[in-house]
Amino acid sequence: MELVGPSLAHLPSYVAALERGWSPITTRPEAGHEELALIESDTTAFLAGLDDPHALGPGITLGDGVVVKRLPSFRRWMWDGEFSGSIGLRWSPGTPVLPPTCLGHIGYAVVPWKRGLGYATAALAQILPEARKLDLPYVELVTDVDNLASQRVILANGGTLVEPFQKARAQGGGDALRFRIEL
Repeated sequence: MELVGPSLAHLPSYVAALERGWSPITTRPEAGHEELALIESDTTAFLAGLDDPHALGPGITLGDGVVVKRLPSFRRWMWDGEFSGSIGLRWSPGTPVLPPTCLGHIGYAVVPWKRGLGYATAALAQILPEARKLDLPYVELVTDVDNLASQRVILANGGTLVEPFQKARAQGGGDALRFRIEL
């Protein structure tokens, strides 16, 4: 499995995953349908929006409908001959601290039919050098308390538990764990 930049060449496999019900945002299953609509309306703009290191795109709508300023970010696709998942990195320029509306620097989601193959662990390992290039001293990742698979991915990449906490309702609510990986 390798990470690839989103592209027209890989897009049909990505669309097929969305059509099967996969969502790139695990806390928002409807995001998959939203992305299909964006792809249909303007494929070029959709792909360009996945690589936004200057935060030029539109704001991000939270679960409660509030729109917040977009952070610089990019997304990469897990690829093993077909689309297997997505991982994204976001950051606040000049500081490792994220705004309270952003749960972590890195988020990832593997398609259900490829889970258990180590893809998330490999993807996280592959994106950490990109975070180092941004001069971040660390990255934080958040997972639900009951998401043991994600916790294993983070721990396998050197993560340490920072704190348990309650996510805000706009972020899905519930018990969560914040991990940190020193870079």
